[in-house]
Amino acid sequence: MPIDMEQFKATFIEESLEGLEVMESVLLEMQPGAADAEEVDNIFRAAHSIKGGSATFGFSDISDFTHVVETLLDQIRAGEREVTQEAIDLFLASVDCIRDMLAAAQEGFEVNLGQVAEVKAGLDRILASSAGAPPADAGGNAPERLTENSDSCAAAWRITFKPFPDMLRSGNDVVRLFRELAEMGEIESLVDLEGLPALVDMEPEEACLAWEVTLRGEVGREQIDEVFEWVEGDCELDIRPLHGSGEAAAEETEQAAGPEPASGAVQAVPPVADRRSGEERRQTERRKSRGAAESSSIRVGIDKVDALINLVGELVITQSMLGQLGEDFTMDKVERLKDGLAELERNTRELQENVMSIRMLPISFAFNRFPRMVHDLCGKLGKQVELKMSGEQTELDKTVMEKIGDPLVHLVRNAVDHGIESPETRQAAGKPATGTVHLNAYHQGGNILIEISDDGAGLDRERILAKAIERGLAREGDNPDDAEVYDFLFQPGFSTAEVVSDVSGRGVGMDVVKRNITALGGTIDVQSNPGSGSTFTIRLPLTLAILDGQLVRVGDQTFIIPLVSIIESLQVEQKQVNAIAGSAELYKLRDDYLPIIRLYDAFGLDPDSENLEDGLLVVVEGNGLQVGLLVDDLLAQQQVVIKSLETNFKKVEGLSGATILGDGTVALIVDIGGIIQLSQHGVHKHAGSAAA
Repeated sequence: MPIDMEQFKATFIEESLEGLEVMESVLLEMQPGAADAEEVDNIFRAAHSIKGGSATFGFSDISDFTHVVETLLDQIRAGEREVTQEAIDLFLASVDCIRDMLAAAQEGFEVNLGQVAEVKAGLDRILASSAGAPPADAGGNAPERLTENSDSCAAAWRITFKPFPDMLRSGNDVVRLFRELAEMGEIESLVDLEGLPALVDMEPEEACLAWEVTLRGEVGREQIDEVFEWVEGDCELDIRPLHGSGEAAAEETEQAAGPEPASGAVQAVPPVADRRSGEERRQTERRKSRGAAESSSIRVGIDKVDALINLVGELVITQSMLGQLGEDFTMDKVERLKDGLAELERNTRELQENVMSIRMLPISFAFNRFPRMVHDLCGKLGKQVELKMSGEQTELDKTVMEKIGDPLVHLVRNAVDHGIESPETRQAAGKPATGTVHLNAYHQGGNILIEISDDGAGLDRERILAKAIERGLAREGDNPDDAEVYDFLFQPGFSTAEVVSDVSGRGVGMDVVKRNITALGGTIDVQSNPGSGSTFTIRLPLTLAILDGQLVRVGDQTFIIPLVSIIESLQVEQKQVNAIAGSAELYKLRDDYLPIIRLYDAFGLDPDSENLEDGLLVVVEGNGLQVGLLVDDLLAQQQVVIKSLETNFKKVEGLSGATILGDGTVALIVDIGGIIQLSQHGVHKHAGSAAA
């Protein structure tokens, strides 16, 4: 039955994108001149895997383009030419092209063919040039090392192949390798039985044979390398060209092989050729070795899986113990029952924590895009910037990670463009010509903090304030503090840049940055020292799936207020309440006046009492504002698992989700930012149907 390759396509694209990340990171560290063999090998392997896999899945445009990249890399790898800055730039541009083509193959949109053609033409131009090729010797011949390692064809090859004992356990099959060689030409092979154990000692999954193979046909070294690519590191392998052909080659083979094989060596019959391409089979075998096709791109460390399995085992033991107690329960077993329930609670809590940890990924997944981005921006802006990254192993929920990517891009781009000065300006100010942008991530309590700092010119407070006055965001004579001034940066379209470009001042997209961070339940703070630089600090919850909340009661309904939003709670004193025009109420708390939001009014419920003094005021912060939420009673604090209202019911303004409490009832989670927005627009009855 034919194999359905569609099931492997998503995995191929995922692995190819990972390969491109490897290529990009190595290229960014590469310097013109003599190539580091390990660096070039890493890039070559990634490009070669992408080329072979794309051909297997019918992505001929990717395969053809990557073949050109691979050819140039192979020439560098063979020592035929040196690495130039032009080549590095073209390889980086090739990474972009391949990434776009993979995305197009996955999503079905059109690729910028002009860009692909331009990069390919640049690669072809380098390939057509002879600059950088090693000189011939006095006799006009290339160095001998190129004879053995280049891709030139030979009439015959001698291949010595000795698998390591564990090679078969990795899913590789010697028979398939021979079939692949048989497709290229005529093969003769001698098998060495010296390592064959007695039948009683034989392990079916251990390789114990070795082969000496002669391959005749106009075959390139690269073609043979492809056959043995997936067994590299799992065998002893020697591939040498046999000079001449026919009887001469056979004679050379015979001399190399020694005398006629004894009883321990027999003539191997070449297997029947397999019509599928070797790359297709290797891709299929590789996918099988990885297990079934993944439906999600998240990858989990084996240590987390092991911990989960152990916890499930403990849970089964606890359940078995409670089951035995229930079969013949008497009152003298109450203490054992309590102990069992306590153990069940501990197992359940640990199981929850471990399951949630599976969703946690190191933030390096988000940071890895920035070295390339900073490299490109420096070339465009004529600046010198060193990007430092720390805390890359700090873990963050996968969902949060995906949504924080765009805000980080805006902040890093603006730090390079608006924060870091030109080399001349920096030197005139007594600074090093190279500026520094630092990305740092670390845990603090139940949150993750991400800092984007630079050692540039800092924010011009007076210029920002003047622009805010010009736009009507502030009035002449106002004297706001630094935090209020810097908050103007997050107003839509606000920018102090004199020249508008695709990487202009800090105002470009900063409103989107704050909106996205706020949507994640996070905050962003700004600090700046003129002449020394600026720091943008993002504070985010570690996960969007679990919430530490305060349970409150309004009438006969229970709501949950996120603990991270709560500042304090207090008993209402009527003398501190002030009414203003309309129905708005303010509560004087120390030197501030806080708007009062009656939750029963917002959600259309019947409270215990409409008298403010009979209720409690929970002071919360959201959207940069502090308000007081009027509730009937405060209940317990607990960690809750968030269920999406939008998925299970519909989107409800003022509510961010729901959870199921221990008694089986549903409690709604208050969206602090949303409820403040509702109160500002005077919309109170909109969410009543959901609460009811």
